[in-house]
Amino acid sequence: MTNRVKRHHVHELQVQLLREGILESTHIAHGVVCDNRGRILSLAGNAEQETFIRSALKPFQALAVAATGALERYSLDDQDLAIMCSSHHGTMEQVRQVFRILWRIDLEPSDLRCPIPDGKNSPLEYNCSGKHAGMLAACQQRNWPLESYLHRNHPLQTLIVAKISELLGMPADEFIMAHDDCGAPTYCMQLSQMATLFAKLSSGDNLEMERIVRAMTTYPEMIAGPGAFDTELMKYSEGALVSKSGAEGIQCIGRVGQGLGVAIKVVDGSKRAKHAIAIHLLKQLGWLAPSAAEQLAETYMELGQFKRLDVVGEMVMV
Repeated sequence: MTNRVKRHHVHELQVQLLREGILESTHIAHGVVCDNRGRILSLAGNAEQETFIRSALKPFQALAVAATGALERYSLDDQDLAIMCSSHHGTMEQVRQVFRILWRIDLEPSDLRCPIPDGKNSPLEYNCSGKHAGMLAACQQRNWPLESYLHRNHPLQTLIVAKISELLGMPADEFIMAHDDCGAPTYCMQLSQMATLFAKLSSGDNLEMERIVRAMTTYPEMIAGPGAFDTELMKYSEGALVSKSGAEGIQCIGRVGQGLGVAIKVVDGSKRAKHAIAIHLLKQLGWLAPSAAEQLAETYMELGQFKRLDVVGEMVMV
Protein backbone atom coordinates (compact mmCIF):
# COMPACT_ATOMS: atom_id res chain seq x y z
CA MET A 1 0.00 0.00 0.00
CA THR A 2 1.37 3.41 -0.91
CA ASN A 3 2.62 5.44 2.04
CA ARG A 4 0.76 8.77 2.05
CA VAL A 5 2.01 10.20 5.34
CA LYS A 6 5.32 11.16 6.89
CA ARG A 7 6.58 8.30 9.03
CA HIS A 8 5.75 8.77 12.71
CA HIS A 9 6.12 6.36 15.61
CA VAL A 10 5.88 7.32 19.26
CA HIS A 11 5.14 5.27 22.35
CA GLU A 12 2.03 3.11 22.22
CA LEU A 13 -0.76 3.24 24.78
CA GLN A 14 -1.15 0.55 27.42
CA VAL A 15 -4.41 -0.57 28.97
CA GLN A 16 -3.81 -2.24 32.30
CA LEU A 17 -6.27 -4.49 34.08
CA LEU A 18 -5.80 -3.87 37.78
CA ARG A 19 -7.18 -6.29 40.37
CA GLU A 20 -7.43 -4.41 43.65
CA GLY A 21 -4.72 -2.11 42.29
CA ILE A 22 -2.33 -4.89 41.27
CA LEU A 23 -1.44 -5.33 37.59
CA GLU A 24 -2.90 -8.53 36.11
CA SER A 25 -3.04 -8.00 32.31
CA THR A 26 -1.87 -5.48 29.73
CA HIS A 27 -3.17 -4.54 26.27
CA ILE A 28 -1.10 -2.50 23.77
CA ALA A 29 -2.79 -0.07 21.38
CA HIS A 30 -2.18 2.58 18.72
CA GLY A 31 -4.19 5.79 18.35
CA VAL A 32 -4.07 8.66 15.87
CA VAL A 33 -5.95 11.92 15.24
CA CYS A 34 -6.16 13.31 11.69
CA ASP A 35 -7.90 16.23 10.06
CA ASN A 36 -9.97 16.04 6.88
CA ARG A 37 -6.88 16.77 4.76
CA GLY A 38 -5.20 13.65 6.08
CA ARG A 39 -2.70 15.46 8.28
CA ILE A 40 -1.66 13.68 11.47
CA LEU A 41 -2.25 15.97 14.43
CA SER A 42 -1.73 13.70 17.44
CA LEU A 43 -0.37 10.21 17.81
CA ALA A 44 0.31 7.35 20.19
CA GLY A 45 2.02 4.37 18.59
CA ASN A 46 2.25 3.86 14.85
CA ALA A 47 0.10 5.91 12.47
CA GLU A 48 1.03 3.53 9.64
CA GLN A 49 -0.18 0.44 11.47
CA GLU A 50 -2.09 -1.55 8.82
CA THR A 51 -5.17 -3.53 9.75
CA PHE A 52 -8.68 -4.23 8.53
CA ILE A 53 -11.20 -1.48 9.17
CA ARG A 54 -13.96 -4.07 9.70
CA SER A 55 -17.38 -2.63 10.64
CA ALA A 56 -16.05 0.92 10.99
CA LEU A 57 -16.35 0.89 7.19
CA LYS A 58 -20.17 0.81 7.34
CA PRO A 59 -20.84 4.56 7.11
CA PHE A 60 -18.83 4.61 3.87
CA GLN A 61 -20.62 1.57 2.49
CA ALA A 62 -23.83 3.48 3.25
CA LEU A 63 -22.35 6.49 1.43
CA ALA A 64 -22.14 4.41 -1.73
CA VAL A 65 -25.78 3.37 -1.27
CA ALA A 66 -26.78 7.02 -0.91
CA ALA A 67 -24.88 7.86 -4.09
CA THR A 68 -27.09 5.55 -6.17
CA GLY A 69 -30.27 7.51 -5.40
CA ALA A 70 -31.82 4.50 -3.62
CA LEU A 71 -32.76 6.52 -0.53
CA GLU A 72 -34.90 8.91 -2.54
CA ARG A 73 -36.42 6.33 -4.88
CA TYR A 74 -37.60 4.07 -2.06
CA SER A 75 -38.42 6.86 0.44
CA LEU A 76 -35.89 5.57 2.96
CA ASP A 77 -35.51 7.83 5.99
CA ASP A 78 -32.75 8.55 8.51
CA GLN A 79 -33.68 5.57 10.68
CA ASP A 80 -33.22 3.33 7.64
CA LEU A 81 -29.88 4.98 6.96
CA ALA A 82 -28.81 4.52 10.59
CA ILE A 83 -29.53 0.79 10.54
CA MET A 84 -27.46 0.51 7.33
CA CYS A 85 -24.50 1.82 9.37
CA SER A 86 -25.13 -0.45 12.33
CA SER A 87 -23.67 -3.44 14.09
CA HIS A 88 -26.95 -4.01 15.86
CA HIS A 89 -28.05 -6.38 18.61
CA GLY A 90 -30.93 -7.94 16.73
CA THR A 91 -33.62 -6.35 18.89
CA MET A 92 -37.19 -6.38 17.64
CA GLU A 93 -37.02 -2.67 16.80
CA GLN A 94 -33.80 -3.10 14.85
CA VAL A 95 -35.02 -6.18 12.98
CA ARG A 96 -38.23 -4.39 12.02
CA GLN A 97 -36.18 -1.48 10.67
CA VAL A 98 -34.18 -3.81 8.42
CA PHE A 99 -37.38 -5.53 7.28
CA ARG A 100 -38.85 -2.10 6.45
CA ILE A 101 -36.02 -1.48 3.99
CA LEU A 102 -36.60 -4.85 2.31
CA TRP A 103 -40.35 -4.24 2.16
CA ARG A 104 -39.86 -0.87 0.48
CA ILE A 105 -37.51 -2.33 -2.15
CA ASP A 106 -39.83 -5.33 -2.71
CA LEU A 107 -37.37 -8.01 -1.53
CA GLU A 108 -37.48 -10.75 1.10
CA PRO A 109 -35.20 -11.60 4.05
CA SER A 110 -34.07 -14.63 2.04
CA ASP A 111 -32.39 -12.19 -0.39
CA LEU A 112 -29.94 -11.18 2.35
CA ARG A 113 -26.56 -12.91 1.97
CA CYS A 114 -25.46 -12.41 5.59
CA PRO A 115 -25.51 -15.45 7.91
CA ILE A 116 -28.25 -16.49 10.30
CA PRO A 117 -26.88 -16.06 13.84
CA ASP A 118 -26.51 -19.14 16.01
CA GLY A 119 -29.75 -19.89 17.78
CA LYS A 120 -31.74 -17.45 15.62
CA ASN A 121 -34.18 -17.95 12.78
CA SER A 122 -33.49 -15.24 10.23
CA PRO A 123 -30.61 -13.30 8.64
CA LEU A 124 -32.54 -10.18 9.70
CA GLU A 125 -31.17 -10.82 13.19
CA TYR A 126 -27.53 -10.80 12.08
CA ASN A 127 -25.72 -7.66 13.25
CA CYS A 128 -24.84 -6.58 9.69
CA SER A 129 -28.29 -7.12 8.18
CA GLY A 130 -28.96 -3.38 7.86
CA LYS A 131 -25.82 -2.92 5.79
CA HIS A 132 -26.84 -5.81 3.55
CA ALA A 133 -30.37 -4.43 3.13
CA GLY A 134 -28.87 -1.11 2.07
CA MET A 135 -26.66 -2.85 -0.46
CA LEU A 136 -29.70 -4.61 -1.91
CA ALA A 137 -31.52 -1.27 -2.13
CA ALA A 138 -28.65 0.13 -4.20
CA CYS A 139 -28.73 -2.93 -6.46
CA GLN A 140 -32.47 -2.60 -7.00
CA GLN A 141 -32.06 1.06 -7.85
CA ARG A 142 -29.33 0.41 -10.43
CA ASN A 143 -30.71 -2.93 -11.73
CA TRP A 144 -27.54 -4.69 -10.63
CA PRO A 145 -27.48 -8.46 -9.93
CA LEU A 146 -28.83 -9.32 -6.49
CA GLU A 147 -27.42 -12.74 -5.76
CA SER A 148 -23.79 -11.70 -6.30
CA TYR A 149 -23.85 -8.33 -4.51
CA LEU A 150 -21.04 -9.43 -2.12
CA HIS A 151 -18.62 -10.40 -4.87
CA ARG A 152 -15.54 -8.20 -5.03
CA ASN A 153 -16.08 -7.30 -8.70
CA HIS A 154 -19.81 -6.59 -8.36
CA PRO A 155 -20.67 -3.02 -9.48
CA LEU A 156 -21.80 -2.13 -5.96
CA GLN A 157 -18.52 -3.22 -4.37
CA THR A 158 -16.61 -1.39 -7.11
CA LEU A 159 -18.60 1.75 -6.26
CA ILE A 160 -17.85 1.38 -2.53
CA VAL A 161 -14.10 1.09 -2.99
CA ALA A 162 -14.21 3.96 -5.52
CA LYS A 163 -15.82 6.18 -2.87
CA ILE A 164 -13.16 5.23 -0.31
CA SER A 165 -10.33 5.79 -2.77
CA GLU A 166 -11.78 9.18 -3.73
CA LEU A 167 -11.94 10.25 -0.08
CA LEU A 168 -8.36 9.14 0.58
CA GLY A 169 -6.94 10.27 -2.75
CA MET A 170 -5.39 6.96 -3.70
CA PRO A 171 -6.02 4.36 -6.42
CA ALA A 172 -8.71 1.81 -5.64
CA ASP A 173 -6.52 -1.09 -6.71
CA GLU A 174 -4.03 -0.33 -3.92
CA PHE A 175 -6.47 -1.48 -1.24
CA ILE A 176 -6.05 -5.02 0.09
CA MET A 177 -9.46 -6.69 0.33
CA ALA A 178 -10.65 -9.62 2.43
CA HIS A 179 -14.12 -10.82 3.38
CA ASP A 180 -15.61 -9.75 6.69
CA ASP A 181 -17.49 -12.30 8.80
CA CYS A 182 -20.77 -11.28 7.15
CA GLY A 183 -19.36 -12.04 3.69
CA ALA A 184 -18.99 -8.43 2.50
CA PRO A 185 -15.59 -7.04 1.47
CA THR A 186 -13.57 -5.12 4.04
CA TYR A 187 -10.27 -3.37 3.46
CA CYS A 188 -6.83 -3.21 5.04
CA MET A 189 -5.60 0.34 5.52
CA GLN A 190 -3.36 2.44 7.69
CA LEU A 191 -4.75 3.70 10.98
CA SER A 192 -4.19 7.28 9.83
CA GLN A 193 -6.38 6.58 6.79
CA MET A 194 -9.21 5.39 9.04
CA ALA A 195 -8.90 8.57 11.11
CA THR A 196 -8.93 10.64 7.92
CA LEU A 197 -12.11 8.91 6.71
CA PHE A 198 -13.89 9.80 9.96
CA ALA A 199 -12.55 13.35 9.81
CA LYS A 200 -14.08 13.69 6.35
CA LEU A 201 -17.30 11.99 7.45
CA SER A 202 -17.76 14.47 10.29
CA SER A 203 -16.57 17.62 8.49
CA GLY A 204 -19.96 18.71 7.14
CA ASP A 205 -18.46 19.35 3.70
CA ASN A 206 -20.52 16.70 1.89
CA LEU A 207 -24.33 16.57 2.01
CA GLU A 208 -24.55 12.77 1.80
CA MET A 209 -22.01 12.25 4.58
CA GLU A 210 -23.67 14.96 6.64
CA ARG A 211 -26.95 13.05 6.36
CA ILE A 212 -25.23 9.82 7.44
CA VAL A 213 -23.79 11.56 10.51
CA ARG A 214 -27.20 13.05 11.32
CA ALA A 215 -28.82 9.63 11.04
CA MET A 216 -26.23 7.98 13.28
CA THR A 217 -26.29 10.67 15.97
CA THR A 218 -30.08 11.10 15.93
CA TYR A 219 -30.75 7.36 16.18
CA PRO A 220 -27.76 6.00 18.13
CA GLU A 221 -29.83 3.09 19.43
CA MET A 222 -29.94 1.77 15.87
CA ILE A 223 -26.13 1.81 15.52
CA ALA A 224 -25.53 -0.80 18.24
CA GLY A 225 -28.00 -0.97 21.12
CA PRO A 226 -28.60 -0.01 24.75
CA GLY A 227 -25.39 -0.37 26.76
CA ALA A 228 -23.18 -0.61 23.66
CA PHE A 229 -20.28 1.83 23.47
CA ASP A 230 -21.13 3.51 20.16
CA THR A 231 -24.71 4.09 21.23
CA GLU A 232 -23.85 5.41 24.68
CA LEU A 233 -20.99 7.63 23.47
CA MET A 234 -23.20 9.33 20.89
CA LYS A 235 -25.92 9.82 23.49
CA TYR A 236 -23.56 11.29 26.09
CA SER A 237 -21.89 13.58 23.54
CA GLU A 238 -25.32 14.88 22.44
CA GLY A 239 -24.50 14.68 18.74
CA ALA A 240 -21.01 16.18 18.97
CA LEU A 241 -19.34 12.83 18.19
CA VAL A 242 -20.08 10.14 15.62
CA SER A 243 -18.76 6.74 16.61
CA LYS A 244 -18.41 3.36 14.89
CA SER A 245 -16.60 0.34 16.20
CA GLY A 246 -15.09 -2.56 14.33
CA ALA A 247 -14.13 -6.04 15.44
CA GLU A 248 -10.63 -6.93 16.61
CA GLY A 249 -10.00 -3.75 18.56
CA ILE A 250 -11.02 -1.08 16.01
CA GLN A 251 -12.72 2.12 17.18
CA CYS A 252 -13.23 5.21 15.00
CA ILE A 253 -14.76 8.53 16.09
CA GLY A 254 -15.37 11.83 14.31
CA ARG A 255 -15.88 15.26 15.86
CA VAL A 256 -18.97 16.56 14.13
CA GLY A 257 -18.55 19.83 12.29
CA GLN A 258 -14.84 20.03 13.07
CA GLY A 259 -13.33 17.75 10.40
CA LEU A 260 -11.35 15.73 12.96
CA GLY A 261 -11.20 11.98 13.34
CA VAL A 262 -9.58 9.53 15.73
CA ALA A 263 -8.83 5.86 15.04
CA ILE A 264 -7.77 3.25 17.60
CA LYS A 265 -6.38 -0.24 17.13
CA VAL A 266 -5.82 -2.58 20.08
CA VAL A 267 -3.13 -5.03 19.01
CA ASP A 268 -4.72 -8.10 20.62
CA GLY A 269 -8.22 -7.15 19.46
CA SER A 270 -9.64 -6.49 22.93
CA LYS A 271 -13.02 -4.76 23.03
CA ARG A 272 -12.70 -3.66 26.64
CA ALA A 273 -9.34 -2.04 25.92
CA LYS A 274 -10.53 0.03 22.96
CA HIS A 275 -13.40 1.44 25.00
CA ALA A 276 -11.03 2.45 27.80
CA ILE A 277 -8.62 4.08 25.34
CA ALA A 278 -11.41 5.93 23.55
CA ILE A 279 -12.62 7.46 26.83
CA HIS A 280 -9.06 8.33 27.84
CA LEU A 281 -8.22 10.00 24.51
CA LEU A 282 -11.52 11.86 24.15
CA LYS A 283 -10.98 13.30 27.60
CA GLN A 284 -7.39 14.27 26.73
CA LEU A 285 -8.50 15.86 23.46
CA GLY A 286 -11.30 17.79 25.14
CA TRP A 287 -13.91 16.24 22.86
CA LEU A 288 -16.01 14.94 25.73
CA ALA A 289 -17.33 16.81 28.76
CA PRO A 290 -15.75 15.66 32.04
CA SER A 291 -19.12 14.56 33.41
CA ALA A 292 -19.80 12.44 30.31
CA ALA A 293 -16.30 10.95 30.46
CA GLU A 294 -16.82 10.06 34.11
CA GLN A 295 -20.15 8.37 33.39
CA LEU A 296 -18.67 6.35 30.52
CA ALA A 297 -15.65 5.41 32.63
CA GLU A 298 -17.91 4.04 35.34
CA THR A 299 -19.55 1.77 32.77
CA TYR A 300 -16.59 0.68 30.63
CA MET A 301 -13.54 1.01 32.90
CA GLU A 302 -14.87 -0.04 36.31
CA LEU A 303 -15.31 -3.78 35.71
CA GLY A 304 -16.66 -4.79 39.08
CA GLN A 305 -15.92 -4.55 42.76
CA PHE A 306 -12.34 -5.73 42.49
CA LYS A 307 -11.02 -4.78 39.06
CA ARG A 308 -10.76 -1.80 36.77
CA LEU A 309 -8.99 -0.64 33.62
CA ASP A 310 -6.35 2.06 33.60
CA VAL A 311 -4.78 3.66 30.50
CA VAL A 312 -1.09 4.52 30.55
CA GLY A 313 0.23 7.00 27.99
CA GLU A 314 -0.86 10.12 26.16
CA MET A 315 -1.14 11.24 22.57
CA VAL A 316 1.73 13.42 21.36
CA MET A 317 1.24 16.33 18.95
CA VAL A 318 3.25 15.79 15.76
